[in-house]
Amino acid sequence: MADKIPDLVVEARAGTGKGAARTARRNGMVPGIVYGGGEDPQPIQLPFNVLFKKLKDGRFLATLFNLKIEGQDDVRVICRNVQRDVVKDLPTHIDLMRLKRTSKVALFIPVEVAGEEESPGLKKGGVLSLVRSEVELTVTAADIPDSITIDVSELEIGDNVTISSVKLPEGSTPTIDRDFVIANIQAPSGLKSADDEDEAEGEEGAEAPAAEAAEGGEE
Repeated sequence: MADKIPDLVVEARAGTGKGAARTARRNGMVPGIVYGGGEDPQPIQLPFNVLFKKLKDGRFLATLFNLKIEGQDDVRVICRNVQRDVVKDLPTHIDLMRLKRTSKVALFIPVEVAGEEESPGLKKGGVLSLVRSEVELTVTAADIPDSITIDVSELEIGDNVTISSVKLPEGSTPTIDRDFVIANIQAPSGLKSADDEDEAEGEEGAEAPAAEAAEGGEE
């Protein structure tokens, strides 16, 4: 929810244009702009090292931030573009878009699992495989869920959980337009090995009579 949204602390930038942007970069900052939300564009800057780390952590363009500028009210934003140096591939400028409470935005939401203790498949030694630890959903900016929960309490070995079987938060929809798998219960590795050996023995047994028949035909 709102208290879970990470902060993005930036500074207001006095000047605009290429000259002001170059000055910011010389000072170890990355210039940017905040736009949208029915307000005037706001030139900003933030430390290069801070932005570089966030980009390296991943999901920067799919994360909703609580933008903090000294002397101004906090506002929710999402990054819409990161310009990079064509040679060094390092960030040189960012564009942040303000979001209203009714705005729709695509975000990756963590997946939590319920019912593991009751699952008959897990009781038989099956292994829970979380295919997607996060699911990308289109959500309303004012009502972002902390997570979505999948229920495995009735799953047997070989069963899976797809997105269509999950109760999503109101107003949230998957960004992928197909019924994809989120998790499944697989057979334990020991059972898999035994099944593989049985299959191999069956194939060998089937090959032997065929070979004998071929030899008999040659005589």
